Amino acid sequence: MKISDNVLPELEYYRAMCNFTPNERELFDYRASGCTLEDCCDLLNMDISSVKRLSRKVNKKMIAVTSVVNMDKWIAENYG
Repeated sequence: MKISDNVLPELEYYRAMCNFTPNERELFDYRASGCTLEDCCDLLNMDISSVKRLSRKVNKKMIAVTSVVNMDKWIAENYG
């Protein structure tokens, strides 16, 4: 899943619904802006294996809350 391919309302949906930890949220935001995992290593001061593990957690949470019906409803309510 390439986070930067999502549009703003979808990104906001994930921010609101995924209950990210502070590190997960920071990685999510970097990835949403197009940073590579290697860039995130430097920005988060982590090694690549730690960033990949964190990325898997972020993706797992995103997949868990991804429902087209629920996302569309949330976006309509918040972006009308």
